[in-house]
Amino acid sequence: MLQFYSRFLPLLVGLLIGMAHAANIGVVLMHGKSGNPAKFVDGLAGELRDTGFEVANIEMPWSGNRHYDVNMQSAVNEISAALDALRAKGAKKVFVAGHSQGGLFALHYGGLHGVDGIVAIAPGGSHGASAFRGALGGHVAKAKAMIDAGNGQATESFADYEGAKGTFTIVTSATIYFDWFNPDGPHNMDVAASHVKPGTPVLYVAPTRDYPALKKTRQSNFAALPRHELTRLIEPNADHLAAPSAAAADIISWIREVSAR
Repeated sequence: MLQFYSRFLPLLVGLLIGMAHAANIGVVLMHGKSGNPAKFVDGLAGELRDTGFEVANIEMPWSGNRHYDVNMQSAVNEISAALDALRAKGAKKVFVAGHSQGGLFALHYGGLHGVDGIVAIAPGGSHGASAFRGALGGHVAKAKAMIDAGNGQATESFADYEGAKGTFTIVTSATIYFDWFNPDGPHNMDVAASHVKPGTPVLYVAPTRDYPALKKTRQSNFAALPRHELTRLIEPNADHLAAPSAAAADIISWIREVSAR
């Protein structure tokens, strides 16, 4: 019995210390377009929690339920509030992570506020992309005309676009719609990637079987990020929707590495 304890006690102590350190790490996780916290990111959220991280898996304005009910700044404020709640629980190192549109918005947030790291998983939904301009140009023009006529707060039916299913209807105000969908606004990959605060490491997750448009731009998007020794591009063997779970082990390992610095 004494031999058993002498052999395994150090392992148990090491495990407990690792869990204590993990509890000092907080992660805000964001789902993709039309999704929710229980759709495609829930597996990753569970693995992060099982590791001992504090996790806020939050519903964002682009969810299937919310349909852009607030503007971009309000969405930024929601992330800040979630990070503050994680810090109140004891998190000393905080990260923002997102899948698809959530990945793009994680980069956007990282250009406005300091965090210890960003995880962008198959980031997409760039409203300046040619597919969005072609599919939504008329709706953007309609929202701009309403704003110019003084009717920006009026609620109207507009369209959103997702490569996998085409256009679909959302109902919001013209002002909010234009804030999100202006093709020359900040909700664009080239703007978000290049404006990440210097000194912020990014883990860019580019699944091998991602949508063709996202595969085409992954290298240029990654190259636009500010240089950092811990910024990395990983390519898990997965499609777009399975990327969060497929990359979970690498994400956890990277967050641990960054947090140890």
